[in-house]
Amino acid sequence: MNMDSDLQIAGDILEVPHLLQPARPHPETVADFAGLARSIADDRAQWAPYVEYDATARWYHRLRTGPGYEVWLLSWVPGQGSGLHDHGVSSGVLTVLEGELTERTERGTRALAPGSQRVFAPGYVHEVANDSLEPAVSLHVYFPGLTEMPMHESLQAQCAPAAPEVALA
Repeated sequence: MNMDSDLQIAGDILEVPHLLQPARPHPETVADFAGLARSIADDRAQWAPYVEYDATARWYHRLRTGPGYEVWLLSWVPGQGSGLHDHGVSSGVLTVLEGELTERTERGTRALAPGSQRVFAPGYVHEVANDSLEPAVSLHVYFPGLTEMPMHESLQAQCAPAAPEVALA
């Protein structure tokens, strides 16, 4: 029976610098952007001082920009929602920081608790709302940076049967 571990056989990878991948200065992949969102979410000091609540509209604050991306902080009081929309040519990562949000798509409804993360591609149509009785805070990373947010008909209007035609006499 071989008792050697992989580390004993291969040695310490940190001792072989040419085997290490260089650290990337900015996110480049979807996984990198999801990781960026998680690292910001985990460091409350990066976002908590900027949270504000506005009873008249969703409140938002741009936390950070980088080459080809933006990071936004949004707060939602109960009853506030985004309306049905997509993000144009931007992909994104939505991470719930506090409270609970609801995401609605043509495929159904999903409750998003703190720590929940949604990743989406260009053209992804959804509505996000605070259907709870408590405020919520979310973090949004868009790549490339958000330049448009086309609005769509409500899901109810899309799913509603067409009104029957009435002949006029």
